[in-house]
Amino acid sequence: MTKEFEISKEVELQATPEQVWEAIATGPGLASWLFPHSVDPGVGGKLRLEVAGYTEESTITGWDPPRRLTVESPPGEDGTLMAFEYLIEGRDGGSTVLKFVHSGHLGEGWGDEYIIMTGHGWDQYLHSLSEYLTHFLGRHAVYVLAEGPKEQTEVWPAFAAALGLTQMPSPGDTVRLPHGAQGVVDYTVEPAFYGFFLGVRTDDGLYRFQGKPDSVDIAHHLFGADVDQKESERYWREWIAGVYA
Repeated sequence: MTKEFEISKEVELQATPEQVWEAIATGPGLASWLFPHSVDPGVGGKLRLEVAGYTEESTITGWDPPRRLTVESPPGEDGTLMAFEYLIEGRDGGSTVLKFVHSGHLGEGWGDEYIIMTGHGWDQYLHSLSEYLTHFLGRHAVYVLAEGPKEQTEVWPAFAAALGLTQMPSPGDTVRLPHGAQGVVDYTVEPAFYGFFLGVRTDDGLYRFQGKPDSVDIAHHLFGADVDQKESERYWREWIAGVYA
């Protein structure tokens, strides 16, 4: 048996509908706030997630630029299905409201906890979209991913010590990152049993640290002109490994 679900979000963005469309419906746009994708535009086209050797393909079911985009994953053998809808509404003054819906069918073993945690995840991603459009409009990022060592027991204390933190900072606070750049905290989720989240914005990137129950994943969007993805990923892998050595 599957269970229907729906997660709805709405966010006001300081960008035009055309600029929001570019961010949600093109490969370079998506890599700048979500994940790297390739996009075959138009109804029936494919949206391919491509990250760390993993590929996942979905089908574009609605394509009406710059107003509406809908995407659907292939149904699983157990009947699971994921669908995503982006509705873009322009407002006076050049801003845009994005209405986002993630819906579908969950398989056995998935329930309210999936909906709650996924909803929190979309809050983080849509905030990154807003940060991208507000501070990096017209630029495209290199996506940098680094996974930390698993099976850690003191995830937050070790991470906080490595950044010189005594507690989770608040949005607007300044933080110095390991490579020396100073940034502004733009998003946080306080440490809890399921992990934590720290987002930092610098002049050249959106730095994202996702704490999990037993590890920390790093997923940055770097806008510098000469970013070497492999070298950046090597640096952050070594840094997070050192935190838990």
